[in-house]
Amino acid sequence: MSRLRVNSFSISIDGYGAGPSQDLANPLGVGGPALHNWIFGTKTFQKLHGDFAADLIGDAAGRDGPDDDFAARGFENIGAWILGRNMFAPSRGPWTDDGWKGWWGETPPYHVPVFVLTHHARPPLEMQGGTTFHFVTDGIHAALARAKEAAQGKDVRLGGGVATIREYLSAGLIDELHLAISPVLLGRGEHLLGGIDTVGLGYQCSEHVATAHATHGVLTKSK
Repeated sequence: MSRLRVNSFSISIDGYGAGPSQDLANPLGVGGPALHNWIFGTKTFQKLHGDFAADLIGDAAGRDGPDDDFAARGFENIGAWILGRNMFAPSRGPWTDDGWKGWWGETPPYHVPVFVLTHHARPPLEMQGGTTFHFVTDGIHAALARAKEAAQGKDVRLGGGVATIREYLSAGLIDELHLAISPVLLGRGEHLLGGIDTVGLGYQCSEHVATAHATHGVLTKSK
């Protein structure tokens, strides 16, 4: 059965999944990129992002180990993705610039259908490498239904951002949530779990691994 999963979602020690003042120059907010230092050095990130990853880590090979294992797991058995609009574009309101095709260039790293939550309709956008962005205007349940249909029995990965994960989590729709807690304090920004009763919703910690770069926790929802 198709599951809804969150994988490799980085948060700070104080619980923020993005820093303050997000804009085109700071898509993850001020200080936000530091949340992801744990994954930049992995073999999986190097394989996905090539020269960009090598520039970040200064090592074209990348490292293996638990961090890489968690990063790689996020791409196993994935048949579709769901993203919030902020994960696709920095703009808000009507699509005044339909020339924007995402943050990743002509070949996004998804290679499957991606369903983008938005309040403003836009035709599907077909990219190189098997990624097609579909823009969903009728809410999280409709996006999930469409994504599961497109996944054809495989899992659906929920990519974020914070507000989107909070919405699905509050509705109890996420089956598995992998958080990578980075040794970073942000102080402000978008808090991931604040005000959400994860225990009341039936979640429990099913896995816990600490490395030099992050502390990984996996929350699973009881059936």
